[in-house]
Amino acid sequence: MADKVLIYSRFPKSMMARFAERFELLDTGGKPVREVFPAEELGGIRALLTAGGSPLGAEAMDLFPKLGAIVCYGTGYDGVDLKAAASRNIAVGHSPGANAASVADIAMTLMLATTRRILVADQYVRSGDWAASKQSPMMRPQAGMPGRRIGIYGMGEIGRKIAARCAAFESEVGYFSRTRYDLPYQYFQALEALADWCSVLMIAVRAGAETQHVVNADILRRLGADGYVVNISRGSVIDEKALVAALTDKTIAGAGLDVFQKEPHAPDALTELPNVVFAPHIGGHTLDSHVAMQNCVLANLTAFFEGKPLPYRVKSA
Repeated sequence: MADKVLIYSRFPKSMMARFAERFELLDTGGKPVREVFPAEELGGIRALLTAGGSPLGAEAMDLFPKLGAIVCYGTGYDGVDLKAAASRNIAVGHSPGANAASVADIAMTLMLATTRRILVADQYVRSGDWAASKQSPMMRPQAGMPGRRIGIYGMGEIGRKIAARCAAFESEVGYFSRTRYDLPYQYFQALEALADWCSVLMIAVRAGAETQHVVNADILRRLGADGYVVNISRGSVIDEKALVAALTDKTIAGAGLDVFQKEPHAPDALTELPNVVFAPHIGGHTLDSHVAMQNCVLANLTAFFEGKPLPYRVKSA
């Protein structure tokens, strides 16, 4: 008999196909578990698969008295109450670095699209204004990448890949993180100092209570009128109201966002702004990243059911 795994979050069935070959999947479809499965069936669940950003606290864990492993699909695990899991002897796993290259690529894409005003340029061609030689103040020359100061907040796997890509564009790279690493980039002691120095702030830090709205009105002001912010981590890191204000009154020049405070993000004051480029949280959404993340999930689940430690366990759990 195949081991049972509860699919706690909503995932496309195509993403679950490899897991279905090895395990018996109980899929909630993203609905509350008690609406889908009876209590007696939940009582036998030993492992569940979730999206890292989906809220999963103590009350939810208590629905599964035999739960021993929570496996997150992806690198993030900010939705999981790690203290509650640890107190219940529940191991928490994820897929560290599996999508780092893809997320770094979308960070660069958003930065270039924003700083070079690609969407504005696209519309300039489509509208016929270019063919008609119609002048547009939005088509004024912008600063290029050589010599541009790129500040990276968070120097994990994703941050390092962003840094390497920026360096290849002949940009200056600086960073701030809780740990100073032996890297060929300038280190700053505080986020405020990094924001004062750079013209593009790349947010690549993990979400958590200590980073909630840490990129606030003051940090945005420090970037200046020629500054940009790019967020590919979690929407909670930026104070979204402060960001709307900064973009509206030209405190900063623009932003590139793949993540939002609330997802999916509905049209609102932020999406009405012309100096922002958006993506629907697709940083890690590439074929190779999904294969890598699925490999980590399979390794974690297989090890758990074999009575072995999770190979990709969240270290702070």
